[in-house]
Amino acid sequence: MAEFDKGSVSRRTMEIVTALLTSAAGLAVCYGSWRSGIGWSEMGPGAGYFPFYIGVLIILGSLVTLLRSIFLSRFRGEIFIDGKRARSVFGFFLPIVAFLIVSLFLGLYIGTALYIFASMKWQGGYRWWICILAALAVSALFYIVFEIGFQVPLLKGPIENWLGIY
Repeated sequence: MAEFDKGSVSRRTMEIVTALLTSAAGLAVCYGSWRSGIGWSEMGPGAGYFPFYIGVLIILGSLVTLLRSIFLSRFRGEIFIDGKRARSVFGFFLPIVAFLIVSLFLGLYIGTALYIFASMKWQGGYRWWICILAALAVSALFYIVFEIGFQVPLLKGPIENWLGIY
């Protein structure tokens, strides 16, 4: 058992928070499925039938985790993360948040290219031309696999439309 610093978080606290977040996700799945229809018709089960029960399973699993974390926790006093390690985690988490925001406005291909470039350049320390080549290669690979291979269109932004990639 380690000493708690001012900026540390206990494992028990994180287990409780995770259980609450996953139960909220399960509730969102159940609500969306219920709105899509969870009953049976002449054609078979409604669109939300299977996802609804997956959401119920997520909620039940979260409830078990929550109860175990509160009443049967073996990890009382164990540190989950401290301030130094949290900075390292945020060094990867914040660029992913930026990737999501950029992808919403500029499209997934541009967001992916910028994320790959930035991660390789600032976290990996690679030369800029290697970063550009890798970023373009990954975005091109995504286009080939999803748009051409699977014929699943990904989120596109104004730059793809300007280039004629629909």
